[in-house]
Amino acid sequence: MKVTDVKPFAVDCFRTNWVFVKVYTDEGIDGVGEATLEYKEKALLGALTHIREYLVGKDPSRIEDHRHHVYRDAYWRGGPVLMSALSAVECALWDILGKSLGVPVYQLLGGKVNDDVRIYANGWFSGAKTPEQFAMKAKEAAVRGLTALKWDPFGSSYLEISSEGMERAIRCVAMVREAVGPKLDLLIEGHGRFNIPTAVKIARELEAFKPMFFEEPVPPDSLEALKEVRDKSPVAIAAGERLYSRQDYRRMFDLTAADYIQPDVSHAGGIMELRQIASEAECRYIGFAPHNPSGPVANAATLQLAACIPNFTIHEIMFSDVLWRHDVTNEELVYADGRIKISDSPGLGIEINEEACLAHPYHVHTLRHYTGALTDIRPPETAFFY
Repeated sequence: MKVTDVKPFAVDCFRTNWVFVKVYTDEGIDGVGEATLEYKEKALLGALTHIREYLVGKDPSRIEDHRHHVYRDAYWRGGPVLMSALSAVECALWDILGKSLGVPVYQLLGGKVNDDVRIYANGWFSGAKTPEQFAMKAKEAAVRGLTALKWDPFGSSYLEISSEGMERAIRCVAMVREAVGPKLDLLIEGHGRFNIPTAVKIARELEAFKPMFFEEPVPPDSLEALKEVRDKSPVAIAAGERLYSRQDYRRMFDLTAADYIQPDVSHAGGIMELRQIASEAECRYIGFAPHNPSGPVANAATLQLAACIPNFTIHEIMFSDVLWRHDVTNEELVYADGRIKISDSPGLGIEINEEACLAHPYHVHTLRHYTGALTDIRPPETAFFY
């Protein structure tokens, strides 16, 4: 079997653009991956052309050989653009291998330890502006059986937060906690906003509401700053969505800078890279809670990992999505009691519809965290996909 082509499909999904990647072979067995790189899709598409030049004509089953060659051959090494492109192609190669053997990808990684996984919802708050509106939407999410909710209550604050901003954020958390009661887990998103003293101050204020974790409290550039916050925080700290390889994670592990790690299968090198990162976390008794707010192909790949990772803690998923999510793939999610069942279909268990992808082409978006606009994360018309 030989690779005959590598094609990207950039699909508008309102908040950003999904970037799906399809790898074709001369035996008619194709694989899909996802390289969604928030707001930098054009750079990503360029990186994929370079990988295509290398991969066409080669045996798709030599997955680790190709991963190593593409990584080694990049003069600058690592970083979000190269690693996101590589992640998608690597996932697509696993998809091809699983399909060729008639088994799900998790079977190639040691087999199942989980038949389903607990989820937490992102995007459930779409359109909310006030603490009262967040509380109302949290009640609506709880009615659908969700057991964990994540959101960013910090508006447009950056590095520091005013007394008024702090009062508003903490009131939002308090009202959501009151709305859903003590049984649901709350996960508080920081989006890498704050300096050390502000992050520590916020963590201490959050303690009263018993959050599962406080995510990305400081910018991702300094793991030393993250460690200092973790050492002083009375609540668990999660981070790692903006680390792009096992080499990046080695420093995080050596520092013990987080309680939960959050690598993204679309950014950190793909399926095997995340499997290896998870194994190191398991040795250190650190929870594995991967970043996954992207599209249906990334979701399928993350679920394959969830099947075979003993220290997999919780799975991130978008609460609702654009209406055409149902059209661009054949995604079928089985959801019950705050958990999602893992597919047993060969490969990743998902296919893209090329025509439907082309019907929703690339579109520029500027929905950013620091403007306070992120609560408009979904269009007025959305669909639940589970």
